[in-house]
Amino acid sequence: MEEMSVKTGVFGGTFNPIHIGHLVLANYLCEYGGLDEIWFLVSPQNPFKQNIELLDDNIRLEMVQAAISGYPRFQASDFEFNLPRPSYTVDTLNRLAEAYPEREFTLIIGADNWAAFDRWKSPEEIIRKHAVIVYPRPGYDIQTDVLPPRVKVVNTPLLEISSTFIRQAISEGKDIRYFLHPEVYRIIAEKKLYQK
Repeated sequence: MEEMSVKTGVFGGTFNPIHIGHLVLANYLCEYGGLDEIWFLVSPQNPFKQNIELLDDNIRLEMVQAAISGYPRFQASDFEFNLPRPSYTVDTLNRLAEAYPEREFTLIIGADNWAAFDRWKSPEEIIRKHAVIVYPRPGYDIQTDVLPPRVKVVNTPLLEISSTFIRQAISEGKDIRYFLHPEVYRIIAEKKLYQK
């Protein structure tokens, strides 16, 4: 019998920091979106965009690892740390497919990114080689009747939480522990991250 390939969702982001919105979305996609597992692909610092607010790559990876440790279908990945910069999605997906031929990778993006997808590097190649799951974002309507065959919309729960809001709240001294996984909250508090 032919070996079934593992359906792996690729959820890329800076995760600065990872919050419950990310976790709820990924949890939903694993349980209801037809994926076997999800890899949280932590994006490295872009050398062309020096972002003062972006924490060190390894601290962000550590927070992702802490947040997902109890759920066997999640994996934290530093795969992009070792790719040429800036790392484009098409190149990352192609390299992942080479490195892990037993997996079938699905790109997970928000409706905001889908709206700008034609401006990405090689969007046609991404859709030709890989499945894409688009999740809703407020203010972005997706024309589901004109989607390419390998692109599907999954109506995930909408949690309007952003990492920007969390960084801002922490810098103002707010206690927003319930927006974060307890272990992530602990790391932020212990290392005094995002404080002014």
